[in-house]
Amino acid sequence: MAKMFKKYIEGNKIDFLNFIHFMAKGEKQLLILGDIKRIYENFVNLIKIHNDELDNIIQFIQEALVTDNLVYVDVREVIGSPFFYRVNLEESLIEPITIKEYLISREHFIDPHHSNNILTLNFDPYYKSAPKVRDVNMIGKGVEYLNRFLSSQMFNDLNKWQELLFNFARVHKYNNQQLLINNRIENAEHLIQQINRVIKYLKTLDNNESYVNIRNKLQEHGFEIGLGSSAGEIIKSLEIFNGLLNNPDHIALMKFISGIPMIFKVLIISPHGYFGQDGVLGLPDTGGQIVYILDQVKALEKSLAESIKNAGLDVSPKIIVLTRLIPNAGETKNSQRLEKIYNTHNSWILRVPFREHNPKVTNNWISRFQIWPYLEEFAEDSYIAIQGEFQGRPDLIIGNYSDGNLIAYLLAKRFNVTQCCIAHALEKSKYLFSALYWKQLENHYHFSLQFTADLIAMNSSDFQITSTFQEIAGTENSVGQYESYKHFTMPGFYRVENGINIYHTKFNVLSPGVNENIYFPFTEKNKRLNEIERRLKKLVFEDQKDSNSVGGLADPNLIPIFSMARLDKNKNLTSLVKWFGKNEEIRKLSNLIVVAGIVDSSKSKDREEIEEINLMHNLIDKYNLHQQIRWIGTLFPKHEAGELYRIIADRHGVFVQPGLFEGFGLTVLESMISGLPVIATKYGGPLEIIQHGMNGFHIDPVDELQSSTVILDFLKKTSDDKGYWDKISQAGIKRVNEVYNWKLFSDRLLSLSKIYGFWRYAYDLENEAMKSYLELIYYTIFKPRAEGLLAEHNQIQ
Repeated sequence: MAKMFKKYIEGNKIDFLNFIHFMAKGEKQLLILGDIKRIYENFVNLIKIHNDELDNIIQFIQEALVTDNLVYVDVREVIGSPFFYRVNLEESLIEPITIKEYLISREHFIDPHHSNNILTLNFDPYYKSAPKVRDVNMIGKGVEYLNRFLSSQMFNDLNKWQELLFNFARVHKYNNQQLLINNRIENAEHLIQQINRVIKYLKTLDNNESYVNIRNKLQEHGFEIGLGSSAGEIIKSLEIFNGLLNNPDHIALMKFISGIPMIFKVLIISPHGYFGQDGVLGLPDTGGQIVYILDQVKALEKSLAESIKNAGLDVSPKIIVLTRLIPNAGETKNSQRLEKIYNTHNSWILRVPFREHNPKVTNNWISRFQIWPYLEEFAEDSYIAIQGEFQGRPDLIIGNYSDGNLIAYLLAKRFNVTQCCIAHALEKSKYLFSALYWKQLENHYHFSLQFTADLIAMNSSDFQITSTFQEIAGTENSVGQYESYKHFTMPGFYRVENGINIYHTKFNVLSPGVNENIYFPFTEKNKRLNEIERRLKKLVFEDQKDSNSVGGLADPNLIPIFSMARLDKNKNLTSLVKWFGKNEEIRKLSNLIVVAGIVDSSKSKDREEIEEINLMHNLIDKYNLHQQIRWIGTLFPKHEAGELYRIIADRHGVFVQPGLFEGFGLTVLESMISGLPVIATKYGGPLEIIQHGMNGFHIDPVDELQSSTVILDFLKKTSDDKGYWDKISQAGIKRVNEVYNWKLFSDRLLSLSKIYGFWRYAYDLENEAMKSYLELIYYTIFKPRAEGLLAEHNQIQ
């Protein structure tokens, strides 16, 4: 029960009912938090009375549904713990209702003749015995809590714990080479004895004595390679191991497990879009995720190699990024089966084609919303290809986005290895009431498949990585992306009473970094390439005629407002153009420079992109911006994209990211580390990246006046005080350097993978009942709908 809400209602029932009656008289029946707050402001202004406790009541209400004489409210007093109420306007009755009753009310709103007898999904019973964090502040720190919780359980029986550690150490091999301990050590008691003997022996040697020189002696005592590359490192490992066996400690356990060579082969999955290294950014469904994964691979390979070397092994790790091969890939390399990843030793892009059903479909790019029918066959074919490339199975599988995570589920189950889920920007949060109105959106977005895939992947994964806390749990006043899967309904299809528990220990916040070789401060002149700098300056500030660009700058000395993104509705670049066009004060001080998509809609195959291109042209014409806007529709390679930020910073410009929602915000990090001040959406990752007023600024992209005011205020302060720009610029660089670092990310990812792998081995975290439930959902819900979509694709002439 929502205790605070109930208390406030009991003391303010009349005022609350008056507000509900007032809200019910409005035109909107389905209201979100922003609607409710605006109506409440009008209500307070009308009655001329302010009630602090009523203010608190309103803050708790996330959504409301107004029907004939009933109002249903979704109350979120505590993050991740919703409660539901029904208000009877005729009888002035306020009563709590169940999740199911609340969802049914929404179903009847969509279809008054709707039957209540639809499938209800509830994952809660399968998590009853699973460890969960108790404190909201611990959400996203799952591995820390899991380690403490399970360790404390295991430590209660020392003999059982010692036997577990002994068996765990004994199972480790690499290509049939025994690691850590061999069969000369008979049991846990014998292991403790041998550890003490070997430590005593090693302390007689120089700490730098190589493992190679003492290998035979160590093997005689039962120890194999994998504990360190030198006598001194092996002593440290064995002392930690000995401490764990005799006096268990969860911190020592994390340190010891993190140092064990457990991961050599990593499979990363990202099937949609054009996954490649050259000439792909800006193509449909192809943007930040490519940069994120390629940078992650480079950092992860280094961390893997360092970890393996420190353990004493001379082994080269291998990373494969699994994606889709597209026969008609244009000028990209997406028709190439295998591609080496630049600046890596043994990391590759492996492309597997979709099976040829209708070649007019499968030989070409397929939207991420239409990709679902091919994923099971893709996983089957990839299973064979992966075995060939790895000469066996991977040690870790990382899924990306909804489609990649579904494939990760299928392959992790087949290979029986640890599964990591990285959802990035979940589509469910991008589109208002996307589940409730799924039928109207189904022909284009196929959310029935996507949301089902999300539920399967989230609940099957061993652990999940998010870039920010709010991806999981939102804020005190807004629901997080994952939290939005707690309860929802797709009328006529199924309803979800408990879809995901954000207090589960599988959730971990792990923020990515930026490629420091490409994105660096504009002041580091010695690292900048003069030819690229000169060419980009000419393209942006001087050239007026170019087939891939629109507009020009009559006065290039004005402050440049810069934005760079895909041209889709969520990125919201057209709103930025509208704000700029409508605000005369902003236009007096600045020019607008936009790098986005293409400028000719006839060259696009993506419906949403075509709509946005046409809208951009219409806005430029409407506000007569042809001499104050530079819209460049060119795909820039990453090293040139880095220089774009810097040439804007040279002129004391500002980067504006106006997205309706941004899962993380790599362009925000890239701008900040370049020294370019940033103004970005408050919805999503930028809310945590940027500290408002200190190293950047937040805007509400659905509030035109607020957004324009923030932009204008920055432009005025910059014009009046050049030191102000420098202050924000330097603070942004400092923020990224201290918090968003790929080395920290990759080291932490490896540690997480090993620890979850250990507990997967040691404790029943696999949850066989959950596996069966997920298979039931996959084969009875997901697969039949995917086959139906495939039949539609096969009919295309």
